[in-house]
Amino acid sequence: MPDHSAEPQFLCLASDLAETGDAVVFEVIVFGVARPVQAFAVRYQGRVVAYLNQCAHVPTEMDWQPGKFWDMDRRFFICSIHGALYDPPNGLCVSGPCRGAHLQKIAVQEIDQKVYWYPSEQFQPVF
Repeated sequence: MPDHSAEPQFLCLASDLAETGDAVVFEVIVFGVARPVQAFAVRYQGRVVAYLNQCAHVPTEMDWQPGKFWDMDRRFFICSIHGALYDPPNGLCVSGPCRGAHLQKIAVQEIDQKVYWYPSEQFQPVF
């Protein structure tokens, strides 16, 4: 559940996220990192999930083209660099060099046909 003490950040319209479609990519400030870092949101099994766009093996962006994270079957996210496969609902690496590790989850919520993400101690908006 999102931290409702944080000011929600508008991300996109709910209709912008088709089931297992392209991701909406956005930037966040990560605690301890000097520059903005990409994050992404997708719809999987009717729910919106969001993660930092960094492979758990080596912190490189995973999409093989902007917003394209799915494997050929659109069942897992795939790291274009290492081939690691991640389970969309929980970000768990199920195959590859970082098996058992997780993507860094970002809290999101769908309200009135809009999608919002919630800042935390770790993730802040870019202003």
